[in-house]
Amino acid sequence: MSHLAYVGIGSNLGDKIEQCRKAISEILAIHGHRLLAQSSFYKTQPMGYPDQDWFINGVIQIETDLGPLELLRKLKEIESKMGRKETFRWGPRVIDLDLLLYDDLEMKTDELEIPHPQLTRRQFVLIPLVEINPDLIHPAFKKTMRELLLEIKEDQRVEKI
Repeated sequence: MSHLAYVGIGSNLGDKIEQCRKAISEILAIHGHRLLAQSSFYKTQPMGYPDQDWFINGVIQIETDLGPLELLRKLKEIESKMGRKETFRWGPRVIDLDLLLYDDLEMKTDELEIPHPQLTRRQFVLIPLVEINPDLIHPAFKKTMRELLLEIKEDQRVEKI
C-alpha cells in the first residue's frame, strides 16, 4: 500500500546543495519510493545554535511503501552513509533528514513523532511545504501549511536560492 510522506532535507557542511541533492537521490533509490514534488532550495539562518554556517533546506513529497518507523530508519541510514556525525543539538551537520508528515497520521513514540514536533515553528520547513502544497492540512492543528506559516511572527531569515 502506498503512503504520502514529506521529508525535510538540510545541510550546512561542505557542498550543501550537492549534499541535499545526493540525499534526495538516496531516498528515491529505496524500492517503492517515487518523487511527487520537490521544493526549491532555501538558504536559512541556523536556529538554536547561531554560531555556525547557514543551512540549505528543502522539502520533498514522496510516495512510499514503507511504514513510518521503517522510513525513519532508512532516512537515518542515509544520514550515516553520507557521513553525518552526532554532535550536539542544533549543531552543524552534513545532512539532516526529518520525516515531517506521513499521510494524516499522528503518532508519538520514543523514536518518532509525527507530525514533526517543530514543524509549526520553523519557516525553513513551512515555506518549502507551502511551495509544494499550500493547502496541506496539519493533522493535529487542522490548519493548512499556509495558515501555519502566517502564524509565525518572527522572521527566521529564509531566502529562496
